[in-house]
Amino acid sequence: MSPSLSLPLHGMSAIVTGAGRGLGRAEALELARLGASVVVNDYGQPGRDGSGEASATPAEEVVEEIRAAGGRAIAHLGDVADHDQARGLVELAVGTYGKLDILVNNAGILRDRMVFSMTEGEWDSVIRVHLKGHFNTTRFAASHWRTRAKESGGPVHGRIINTSSEAFLAGSAGQPNYAAAKGGIVGLTTSTALALARYGVTANVICPRARTRMTEDVFAGFQEPTGGRLDALAPEHVAPLVGYLASPAAAKVNGQLLVVHGGMVAIVERPRVAAKFDAAKETFSFDELDELLTPYYEDRPAGETFAAAEVLGLKRG
Repeated sequence: MSPSLSLPLHGMSAIVTGAGRGLGRAEALELARLGASVVVNDYGQPGRDGSGEASATPAEEVVEEIRAAGGRAIAHLGDVADHDQARGLVELAVGTYGKLDILVNNAGILRDRMVFSMTEGEWDSVIRVHLKGHFNTTRFAASHWRTRAKESGGPVHGRIINTSSEAFLAGSAGQPNYAAAKGGIVGLTTSTALALARYGVTANVICPRARTRMTEDVFAGFQEPTGGRLDALAPEHVAPLVGYLASPAAAKVNGQLLVVHGGMVAIVERPRVAAKFDAAKETFSFDELDELLTPYYEDRPAGETFAAAEVLGLKRG
């Protein structure tokens, strides 16, 4: 069997941001296993809130793992939320491997607080790393693919896989900054998908559930399996979907939102209209809206709270 058939990403290059630990590490290893040459980006700060001194160790350790398995990888230690450093990241991939084919945006931090207590700095820092970080790398990758497509006179292979969260879908009371950033990433992804489709580029977004440094508090009460079974919250459950979306097989998957965890992938539809009311005259009056909308909401069952334990089939310790 030829390398291109046995390895669907053979001859391609990929960037994975936030790849020194957790999800990003698992994704970088999977892309390399499928044949891609990988740029492992990680700023290397130890705190999940983005605190601490930056370190080259996390990214370099993943690079060594990939090389030890026979793959190709290099480290990039820059901050993707910095516009110029994000440009340098894309330029590093192109300069090292000749082109960029795959961009996986995963880097992020947490600074949790209730909305009535959150500081401006806590809001800005999370929006900066998650939403601006996704935009920065997307902007330079998109420019690279557009130029290549124009030069070749046809579509190119370009894949963007962005990382959102169910915090955006279901709400997360103590994470207004994180939920807003993750919702913004979905909007960025769908806009990018429409803008780049003509060049052969797809953009999709995943909402992963995984036990990582970022989610250690969220899933602290869920038991880990015994007997050598893989944890349902292991990042290794997420990585295969990223590998698939990065491949030629996913050429027609574009602008999609997918929830993934524990051997499950769910495709999320765009919001649909639940009910529609028309004004009796040219415009609504207050009384008319009260007559129409108040009974509608009073008759609906109370909104269900997102129950991770129920969906995951896990039990708290």
